[in-house]
Amino acid sequence: MFVSVEDEGPGVPEAEREDVFRRFHSVRLAEEHFGRHSGLGLAIAKATFEGHDGRIWAEDRHDGSRGARFVARLPATPSE
Repeated sequence: MFVSVEDEGPGVPEAEREDVFRRFHSVRLAEEHFGRHSGLGLAIAKATFEGHDGRIWAEDRHDGSRGARFVARLPATPSE
């Protein structure tokens, strides 16, 4: 099963797409002050998905609009 979420923010630079999932890492605009973001949300999401044998990653939006797209995959469970 795949789930995706898109936002309309500044996006995630390609070079930072793995780092944004590290604890306390945050990509912020130059005018934003430190402390507005904890840098924990995506790290928690990654740990949760990986704990269920899934995966989460960031990519560009497919429609070319500004923002990021986060995609998560969870394995299908066999039906009983």
